[in-house]
Amino acid sequence: MIMERPEQQYIDLFTQYEAMICRHSAEVLNAPRSKAFADFERLGFPTRKQEDYKYTDVGRYFAPDYGLNLNRLEIPVNPYEVFKCDVPNMSTSLYFVVNDAFDRHDSPTASLPEGVEFGSLCEIATRRPELIKKYYAHLADTSEDALAAFNTLFAQDGVVMYVPKGVVVERPIQLVNILRADVATLVNRRLLIILEEGAQAKLLICDHAMDEVNFLSTQVAEVFVGENASLDLYELEETHYSTVRFSNLYVHQSAGSRVLLNGVTLHNGTTRNRVHVVLDGPGAEVDLCGMAIADRDEQVDNHTFIDHRAPACTSNELFKYVLDERAVGAFAGKVLVRPGAERTSSLQTNRNLCVTREARMYTQPQLEIYADDVKCSHGATVGQLDENALFYMQQRGVSLREARLLLMFAFVNEVTDRIRMEALRDRLHQLVEKRFRGELSKCRGCALCK
Repeated sequence: MIMERPEQQYIDLFTQYEAMICRHSAEVLNAPRSKAFADFERLGFPTRKQEDYKYTDVGRYFAPDYGLNLNRLEIPVNPYEVFKCDVPNMSTSLYFVVNDAFDRHDSPTASLPEGVEFGSLCEIATRRPELIKKYYAHLADTSEDALAAFNTLFAQDGVVMYVPKGVVVERPIQLVNILRADVATLVNRRLLIILEEGAQAKLLICDHAMDEVNFLSTQVAEVFVGENASLDLYELEETHYSTVRFSNLYVHQSAGSRVLLNGVTLHNGTTRNRVHVVLDGPGAEVDLCGMAIADRDEQVDNHTFIDHRAPACTSNELFKYVLDERAVGAFAGKVLVRPGAERTSSLQTNRNLCVTREARMYTQPQLEIYADDVKCSHGATVGQLDENALFYMQQRGVSLREARLLLMFAFVNEVTDRIRMEALRDRLHQLVEKRFRGELSKCRGCALCK
């Protein structure tokens, strides 16, 4: 008996419902679908035989029969009533995506400078098609990544953040992705971030799940940072064991731009993050950080690529994992220094703790250099908690459990300390501690953080 390929059901689905998908989207988003369809048909889902997906069986997660809201039925939830963020001293402009649709309830906390756009990708693409056409689907190459093709094929809405030339958004923007359904559901989110020359902004994205059903989410984010612009992008995943997330983040930086990317996985089922950064102008800087805390049978797979295309650029990369019970972690990070990218400075570090003998960590740091005047290094370690440190602390009256918690907390602090929002940094310190204690924090009155 020949088993049907897992991608065939989605090929058939798109063929049957293409008109409906396009009708509930915008022309700019519909334009690249035909190419994405041809690419997806040709590529199929990646398999574990491919080096980039060696530790994540993509087809397995797409094989089940999920529900998709292609007809864009309204989800009966007002997120402003169920989500209460009481992080002390953190004032944000708050917005929501419910499954894969931008929530259109009025935001009571939104406060944006004149000219700044933050809203529905579908709506803004209809109202300002030339702006979105200039950027949408330009970084996410569907010809070489099947998941980017899949998302481009099915995404009908998403979020746009546009900051005009020279505008500084002082107040951080917070986007909360809510998964809400009564049956197993597949959602396809899209994010487009555009900062023009000299613009500045901070964006915090939080992933939550309201229901305990199986969720599969794909997300493609395209980020354009203009000359001398500055962006801080934070992502916090705090869902549950029945969620699967595939995320592709593409960042293009112009000369003199500064970007901080900080991704934290606190609670999940299976997560596969791909980050692709292009430093395309002299003096561009990126600080790429990641942290994962996993237990039970959770899996976190981070795959990063930093492309130094211009001289005098700087990249600093730090990823840390703490894996307990039967958790699996994977990190593959590649830094490419192209010919002519002289005076490049690049540091890549991956540090990992396997708390039990059953936990597994796979790490593959890589450097590929075609320029002479550079300062580049990379390193990775996989180990267990320091037995001498545990013994020393117990000799001074600290219980074994508390000693383990203190060492794990200190281990990941280097990542959270790089957050440049003090209130968020303090809150994450609390969340990480509670995560290690098995008691995820819940904001007062919030129905999401379970």
